[in-house]
Amino acid sequence: MQALINGFSKLSREEKINALIEQQKLAPEISSTFAEYLHPYKQNLFNDISENTVSNYYLPFSLAPNFLINGRLYMLPMVIEESSVVAAASKAATFWAKNGGFQTKVINTIKNGQIFFSWSGSIDLLNPLKKDLLKLFLEVSNPITKNMRSRGGGIIDFELKSVPNMLGTHQVLLKFKTGDSMGANFINTCLETIAPHFINFINQHKALKKETQAEVIMSILSNYTPECLVECIVRCKIESLQSYSGSFSTYEFAQRFKTAVEIAQNDPYRAVTHNKGIFNGIDAVVLATGNDFRAIEAGAHAYSSNHKHYSSLTSIKLNDTHFEYTLLVPLAMGTVGGLTNTHPLAKAAINMLGNPSASELMQITAAAGMANNFGAVASLITTGIQQGHMKLHLVNVLNTLNATDEEKVKVNKHFKDSVVSFSMVETYLKELRN
Repeated sequence: MQALINGFSKLSREEKINALIEQQKLAPEISSTFAEYLHPYKQNLFNDISENTVSNYYLPFSLAPNFLINGRLYMLPMVIEESSVVAAASKAATFWAKNGGFQTKVINTIKNGQIFFSWSGSIDLLNPLKKDLLKLFLEVSNPITKNMRSRGGGIIDFELKSVPNMLGTHQVLLKFKTGDSMGANFINTCLETIAPHFINFINQHKALKKETQAEVIMSILSNYTPECLVECIVRCKIESLQSYSGSFSTYEFAQRFKTAVEIAQNDPYRAVTHNKGIFNGIDAVVLATGNDFRAIEAGAHAYSSNHKHYSSLTSIKLNDTHFEYTLLVPLAMGTVGGLTNTHPLAKAAINMLGNPSASELMQITAAAGMANNFGAVASLITTGIQQGHMKLHLVNVLNTLNATDEEKVKVNKHFKDSVVSFSMVETYLKELRN
C-alpha cells in the first residue's frame, strides 16, 4: 500500500505536484500543463477560491444574444463546454424575440432550513406553543437577521414535523427570505444559533418535562426549495412555428411537440433527459454568474419528483391556433455574496445583465432553460438531435485528431450536407493523409 500524505494542504504548489507525480507515477510533463493555465496576475485570488489549487480549469465564457424577457432585451452569459447549447439557446431566443419573447414571473422566494432533534414526546405537544417558539426564534437570531430584515428578508415562518419512519426524530422546518443573497451561510448561522435555545425551551418547559430530554441531531439548510419558484412562458400562433417545423406542417409540428412533452411527463427515463436539456441552459447561466449549480439541480430534480414519479418541469397547452409552453422550476439564486462578488468573470456576468436582483436573475436563468429545452425538443421531433449537435461538435473532433487548418477546411466541406460521427471523421482524415 502506498504511503498516505500528511499535511498535504500545507505543501507549496510545486510540492503538491511533485507528490502527485511521485505517488501516481505520472510523467513530469504534467507540471508544465498545470503551469500553462495559471493566471499571470490573479492566481492568488483563484488559489483562495478552493483548496489545494495547482492550476485553473478553463471553460468558455460565451454570449447568447437576443433574449427578450418581459420586454427587455438581454445578452446572456453562458459558461459551458458544449457549443450546441449556446447555438441552440441563441437560435431559440431569436425566434421567441420575434414572437413575444419570454414571459417570466417569480412565484415566491422562500428557502428552507432544518433543525433535527431527538425527543420522546409527540410533535402535537409542541404545536400549541408555536407562538412562543416563533418569538424565541426571532429574539435569539435578531443580531444575525437584523440587516436581512431591513431588506425584506429574515425568518418568515416555521413548521414542526416528525421525520417519517423514525420514531422520536423530529424537525423544525424554518422558512427564510434572503433578499439578493443565495443565503446558505445566513440560514446555517441562524439555525445553529436557534437550535440550543429551542432545545432548552423544550427541556425546561413545565408542560413537557415528563418527556425525555430533547437533543439536537443537526442543523442545516435544505436545497429543496419548492416555494422558491419561477415561471417562464412562451406563446405564439401555431403558424409562426414554421422555422422549426422542418418537413412537417406547423400544426403537425405542434402536435408532435405536445406528444414529446407528454412522454416526458409520464416516463421518468425520458423526463430526466428532457430536464437535462433545461439545465443545459440554466447551469450555463448559473456557472457564469457564480451561483451554485449543484444545489439548484438537486432542488429542481427533487421538485420534479413531487408526483408519483419523476416528471417533466415543463407543460404545454395547444388549441387549434395557439401554442403555449410553460416551465416551472425552483431556482435559489443570489446576486451578492460568495463567488458572485469574488470571481472577476462572475462580477462581469452580473454587470452585463444590468446588475439584476436575485428575483430578476431567477427569471433570466429560467428563460435560458426554456430556450434550450424548446430547441432540443424541436430537434428531436424533426431532424433528430445528432445532426445539429455533431456539426457543431465537429471542431472538437478535429482538434482531438490534431487536424491541420487545411484538413479542417476539407473536412468541413466534405461533411457539409452529411451526417457526422467521430469514426467517420477519423476515417476521412486517414484517407486525406494517405
